[in-house]
Amino acid sequence: MDRAELATFLRGRRERISPADVGLPAGPRRRTPGLRREEVAQLAFISTEYYTRLEQARGPHPSREVVGGLARALRLSDAERDHLHHLAGVPPGPPPGPPREVRQSIRDLLDRLPLSAAFVTSAVLEVIAWNNLAAALMEDFSAVPRRERNLLRRAFLGPDRQGRMLYGVSDGEGFARSSTNRLRAATARYPDDPELTALLDELLAGSEEFASLWAADDVQVAPMLRKTFHHPLVGAVTVNCDALDITDRDQQVVIYTADPGSPSEEALRLLSVIGTQRMDVAT
Repeated sequence: MDRAELATFLRGRRERISPADVGLPAGPRRRTPGLRREEVAQLAFISTEYYTRLEQARGPHPSREVVGGLARALRLSDAERDHLHHLAGVPPGPPPGPPREVRQSIRDLLDRLPLSAAFVTSAVLEVIAWNNLAAALMEDFSAVPRRERNLLRRAFLGPDRQGRMLYGVSDGEGFARSSTNRLRAATARYPDDPELTALLDELLAGSEEFASLWAADDVQVAPMLRKTFHHPLVGAVTVNCDALDITDRDQQVVIYTADPGSPSEEALRLLSVIGTQRMDVAT
């Protein structure tokens, strides 16, 4: 444990956070930027005296629980969280669960792809961000509960599971295997996440096909590079499929594009107008 470096790190991170960032009123008489020591202590569920001693490089060896509380209180990134654990001499435990927060730059990217259906999935195949065309091509994700935005749950337990026509796409077998493998990898990275554990239990209990794939421990399946949606309004739409990894968030950006000048591109163009109008009416 490097007490001096730990103290400097804590002080620097405390001073860069405003009270508004953590839901506290600014109040009068703040002579220095950032949070007060007692506010950090309160957010981390430790005593002010203990936190003050840490910042003064004379505190005792903190436990993993204390370090985790400080990381949450100071709104640290994953990299900063690991660095704090290193300074405190406490190996970091596994992350609590798959990140769901999508960076604003990624959200902006989705909106800048007007003729592409694009969305972001978490490590457990939950759709956590999307653009208008993705909502028009697949479904309006904002209109369904969060649990129903999980593509694994929809594929294995949803109303479209018979015939494998999720969103009108008949590539169910390949998606079933690849998504099962992705969930397997997520359970290794987030063993203590209760939501992930509940999802796995639900799939194992509710789908014989999923249980069989899970028991098979199959190798990674090659991704689908093209697929055809059978949309009720514009008919068949064949798209190229690309997935871009966001490694620091353990997320993927999935982008569906049609060949330039193809009937499918015209269908997407029409669908972008129809879909936008339909969403405007709904709101």
